[in-house]
Amino acid sequence: MPLSVIIPTYNEAAHIARLVQELRRYAGPEAVEILVVDAHSPDGTAALAEAAGATVLAAPRAGRAAQMNHGAAHATHDILYFVHADVGMHPDFVATIRRAVAAGYPAGCYRFRFDSGHPLLRLNSYGTRFKGLMSRGGDQTLFITRDLFRALGGFNERFVVMEDFEIIQRIRRRASFLIVPQSVLVSARKYETNGWLRVQLANLTAFALYFLKVEPARISRTYRALINHR
Repeated sequence: MPLSVIIPTYNEAAHIARLVQELRRYAGPEAVEILVVDAHSPDGTAALAEAAGATVLAAPRAGRAAQMNHGAAHATHDILYFVHADVGMHPDFVATIRRAVAAGYPAGCYRFRFDSGHPLLRLNSYGTRFKGLMSRGGDQTLFITRDLFRALGGFNERFVVMEDFEIIQRIRRRASFLIVPQSVLVSARKYETNGWLRVQLANLTAFALYFLKVEPARISRTYRALINHR
């Protein structure tokens, strides 16, 4: 069961070559197909990804949900694995995901830990071992079988933020979802730029609006007003 790894990017020149090389090193040349779906980054992300060995697709429109759906439509394997560009992979990800699917889990994610020793970020990382929706997110990566992904209709492209939480909620209504008891490494850059309290406030606000069924466009505007994304 080879995997199709799908990575949505915009201005990820600092990370993309390292990630593609890491995927190749841990998986071997035959075990994964690496699709980078780039939203016309001006910083050379696409060229760096291609030089590192990925297949680069130009996104028809920007937005992680749209980019990941575009990658899934071009994927050739039966397991899809969605990964953010600044994530550090677990060395055994291919075998772990294969075992999970064979054991009856058509979807799941990893726990995560930050590339920072900040005690509050360590607390955030600890929370990702729990099953609650607020403990989930795209930074943990997401694997899902192609059949289940198609049955769900893919990511909801109305969501510019919260798209990962929304699809996980739908997955759990119809299938078993595994939280792998191992961790991927996540960049703390958002916290370093904004501070822990500001990011937590933005996250809680986005969750509150999501559960109140506020329009996705308003959730996105509110979240982006609270967070500096540089």
